[in-house]
Amino acid sequence: MFRGATPLNLDAKGRLAVPSKYRDALSSQCAGRLVLTAHPHRCLLLYPQPAWEPIQARIMGLSSFDPQSSKMQRLLVGYAEDVEMDGSGRLLVSSVLREFAGLEKQTMLAGQGSHFELWNVEAWDKQVQQALADDDMTLPSEWEGFSL
Repeated sequence: MFRGATPLNLDAKGRLAVPSKYRDALSSQCAGRLVLTAHPHRCLLLYPQPAWEPIQARIMGLSSFDPQSSKMQRLLVGYAEDVEMDGSGRLLVSSVLREFAGLEKQTMLAGQGSHFELWNVEAWDKQVQQALADDDMTLPSEWEGFSL
């Protein structure tokens, strides 16, 4: 289970160090083999490879003749890259994905349970502020009766 937001820096080669609190779990779950891909919100998704495979199968099972489905296939699968943690727990983020998400030196890694989101730190701050400022936060029906 991956949770929490962690600020990280990309090095000059575009690598980021996976926080040590996640390294053991990623090593045991997937031997450090991960999939990094684009998200429509202009962040990146980072999945352990075994968790990504059924998602990709579902995406590719959708009709490529449906314009909305083919857009999502192009985005999610078209940008998907296999990445592997090196011996120091670092991942290389390709220049294509860094450009897509506007990643510079400072980034934010946000745990989302089964996977992570990787954000440009300014974009992360902006979307958090927008969520907090939304006075009319209409929740989907699935949240009906949900309580914290």
